[in-house]
Amino acid sequence: MTEVRNNWTQEEIAEIYHLPLLDLIYRAATIHRENKDYSEVQISSLISIKTGGCPEDCAYCPQAARYNTGVDVHAIMPLHEVIMAAQKAKDGGASRLCMGAAWREVRDNRDFDKVLEMVKAVNSMDMEVCCTLGMLTESQAQRLADAGLYAYNHNLDTSEDDYKRIITTRTYDDRLKTLEHARKAKLTVCSGGIIGLGETEEDRISMLKTLSNLPKHPESVPVNALVPVKGTPLADQPRVSVWDMVRMIATARIVMPKTVVRLSAGRTEMSTVEQALCFMAGANSIFAGDKLLTTPNPAFADDMAMFELLGLTPREAFKNGRPNEPKELREMSINEVIG
Repeated sequence: MTEVRNNWTQEEIAEIYHLPLLDLIYRAATIHRENKDYSEVQISSLISIKTGGCPEDCAYCPQAARYNTGVDVHAIMPLHEVIMAAQKAKDGGASRLCMGAAWREVRDNRDFDKVLEMVKAVNSMDMEVCCTLGMLTESQAQRLADAGLYAYNHNLDTSEDDYKRIITTRTYDDRLKTLEHARKAKLTVCSGGIIGLGETEEDRISMLKTLSNLPKHPESVPVNALVPVKGTPLADQPRVSVWDMVRMIATARIVMPKTVVRLSAGRTEMSTVEQALCFMAGANSIFAGDKLLTTPNPAFADDMAMFELLGLTPREAFKNGRPNEPKELREMSINEVIG
């Protein structure tokens, strides 16, 4: 079996990234197939529980308050709407629900209390629950864990050197500290990045180096292709090529062999053949459903047809157990949780 390492050098990862493409895909596919469940793909659904009005200046984001992108600001979703969205996602084949809020950081207020209730409710539906809420403290991470949260998403977006070109309202260290806080609470970590921001190949390799040299590899690494949004500073960026996506996915698979690598944003622009190449290169997770927060995404039915064609099967929830769930919460029904 392939060794799991946390001491990759920039040069080693660059050598992998720049392999002839077919050699790179073959090497990644070989490592992927060491796992007996290589044909399983985790299906996640992403909903925006609080939309727009974010004070951050992420250059790619339509939810930043400073950009005129046509995204309407909405207050936090009611619990019953989250439950309905979760049930729709589960009926469509999703085993994980990711809830995103357009916040810079988590605040200890009534909205956070509402998020905790959402986590409890969706967890009781036998779905893995992931949240992406911005920066959070150790105590907030622990409260989420106590509520039954399975994963926390906090993407690095790009390399440390390139970061200030994309975001100035928080630092790279801020992001790494949030990942550390999630780890201390024994949450699984979801962290990846975006390609097509105007970064160099060295930036992409550097980001993978940071992720693969964390004390423990993220359990999930999303690889996103930028979806340019009118009104943002990156609105005119060209679409990233499928070959770049394949290189990133394959390299991530090789340097983080046990990690779930997610083919994330940008799938609407990819054909079934292009997505098949990404699965061959080691992707074993997708977001399904009509939207990714505020941008379009393939529908569940289209993805199920693709799965059947390619011989892929959806991964069940909690395949690796429920590390944080209190015994009393496991025994509660959803009616008891929300009642």
